[in-house]
Amino acid sequence: LQEQQFQAVNRTLSLYEQSPGAVAMDAAQGDGLAILKDIIFDGGTIEVELLGENNPGRSFIGIAFNIRDEESFEAIYFRPFNFVATEQIRKDHMVQYIHHPEYTWFKLREERTGEFENEIPAPPDPDDWFKAIIKVSENSVEVYVNKGKEPVLKVERLSAGNTDRIGLWVGNGSSGRFRNLIL
Repeated sequence: LQEQQFQAVNRTLSLYEQSPGAVAMDAAQGDGLAILKDIIFDGGTIEVELLGENNPGRSFIGIAFNIRDEESFEAIYFRPFNFVATEQIRKDHMVQYIHHPEYTWFKLREERTGEFENEIPAPPDPDDWFKAIIKVSENSVEVYVNKGKEPVLKVERLSAGNTDRIGLWVGNGSSGRFRNLIL
């Protein structure tokens, strides 16, 4: 952050003082991105630690890739407030794949229910850091959480990768904290 390695879109990015080396994105209307400059990512493994919050409808946090512009990208994101849900319908919405602008969470949920979002069998604490490992190949995406050996989500990509830009992502009205990003 201090070396200006991010291009913030619709958010302010700052150092997160409670955790050395972490960055924070503030909350605002619409999606927020922090696109990594001078980093090429067209597939492979992404590791990152994320900190959302247990605030229903206000904590959507993840990683965007295949970023063409601020409205066209793929993302894997989490809803930490659903990590403690007791209703099965909310449990089923813990982790999500999207491909904007065409395949929003709403469209995927309406037209392809259960295919692009899933429950995390051993969900982390919604108010604590958790590790996400995202494996992006030409045709699919797999998501692992913490030390899980099995993917919590495995999907066929809705787009062939055609850009090599990657970034941090937060959803509408959400803030988020990120640390230990490894590509």
